[in-house]
Amino acid sequence: MYQKNTHIRSFKGGQNNFSRPRHGGFSGGGRKMRSLPANPDLFIKKASLNTETEEYVSQNSFESFNFHPVLKSNIDYKGYKTLTPIQDQAIPYILEGRDLIGLASTGTGKTAAFLIPLIEQMSKDPKKKALIITPTRELACQIQDEFRDFAYDMKLYSSLVIGGVDMYRQIQELKRNPHLVIATPGRLKDLIRQKAIYLEDYSTIVLDEVDLMVDIGFLQDVKYFISFLPKNRQSLFFSATIPSKVQGVLQSFVNNPVTVSVKKQETSENVDQDVIRVVSGENKIETLHNLLIKDGFDKVLIFGRTKHGIEKLNRELDLRGFKVGAIHGNKRQSQRQRILQSFKASQIQILLATDVASRGLDIPNVTHVINYELPETFEDYIHRIGRTGRAGKTGCALTFI
Repeated sequence: MYQKNTHIRSFKGGQNNFSRPRHGGFSGGGRKMRSLPANPDLFIKKASLNTETEEYVSQNSFESFNFHPVLKSNIDYKGYKTLTPIQDQAIPYILEGRDLIGLASTGTGKTAAFLIPLIEQMSKDPKKKALIITPTRELACQIQDEFRDFAYDMKLYSSLVIGGVDMYRQIQELKRNPHLVIATPGRLKDLIRQKAIYLEDYSTIVLDEVDLMVDIGFLQDVKYFISFLPKNRQSLFFSATIPSKVQGVLQSFVNNPVTVSVKKQETSENVDQDVIRVVSGENKIETLHNLLIKDGFDKVLIFGRTKHGIEKLNRELDLRGFKVGAIHGNKRQSQRQRILQSFKASQIQILLATDVASRGLDIPNVTHVINYELPETFEDYIHRIGRTGRAGKTGCALTFI
C-alpha cells in the first residue's frame, strides 16, 4: 500500500571523508551542515566489526581501590568489572582531591568516573557537598539515577535541580541539605537569585558536557556560577572538546589541573551508515513509513531539527498506528521522562527527538537511528549515530537526503 520507488543505496567501504569541506560545508569544526550539498558519501560507511584496535590495559581495578565496602558492593551489583580508560585515569586523581580536565565523549563511562570517587569522599566526610552542573534535564536525571545506584544504602542523598518541574519542591529538598545537587543552568540560576542555594557551600564542583553548554548558549551562565564558587574547592571539568570560547572559563575554574584525554572513534565501527534518497516531490513521510514497517526496525530513534517538526511527525506516525513518543523542549519534564522510560522498556517502537533533548541518552538495544532531517553540525551527526551499535552490537544509521 505504501510502496515507493525510493530505495536504500548499497553500503560502501572506505572512509567517510567527513573532513572535506565543500562549498561552505564543514571541516569537522562544527560549521553548519545545512549549507552543505547533500553528498551521500558523507553518510555511507559499512560497519567494521573486525577492526583490530589496541586493547586498553587498566592500571587499576575496582578491587585495588580502598573503597567503602557498600560502594564496592554496589559497583559489583551494577556489573562493573573492569575500568574504562577515563575511569582508570581519572578516579585516582579525583580521590587525591586534584582538579581535573577530562576530555571524553558520551559513552566512555565518564559519569561513573566522577561519581564513584565523589561517593567515596562523601562516605569518609558526610559534611562534604558536591554540585554537578550539566546542560540538559535528561543528562541530569541519568546522573541522579547513577548516583542512587552507586550510593544505595550509604545514607547519601541527592537533589535534582532542573527546569520543567515544580521549583517549590526543589527548594524544600535543598533545605534537607543533600550531599549532592545535580543542576541544569537555567533552574540553578533561578535558585541562586532566590537565595535558595549558595554555591559557596559546595566543596566539589563538576561541569559536565561543557561543549554542549557552549553550543546551547549557557557559557555566560557558567561564568556567572564560577563567580559564586568558594576559592578552596575541587573543580572537575568534563567535555568532549575544549572550544576556544571556553579557555577563559577553564583558567578561572581549575587550579593546577591534571588533564585526562580519552580519544574515541568519531564514528562507531559497529554502525552501518547509509542514505535514503527522497526525490523532490515525493512524500517523505511515506518513505519513512515504508522503512518502519520492515523487519528488524524494532527500536528506532528518529532525529529532527525543530520541536514543531518533531511534534508534527509524532502526530502523523501515531495516526498511522505506530507506537511512538517524542521528547523536545516544549514537553514537561514528567512527560519526557515517561516517554523515555517507555522507549527504554520497548513499550513504544519509535522515539522522536531533537538534538538537545536527546544529548547523552543511554538507551540499550537501539536498532536504528534515522536522521529524518540533517543535523546542524558534524558533531551532532556523530552523537546521533552513537545511540546505536553500542555494547558490541551492530546498529544502523540512515540519513534522509
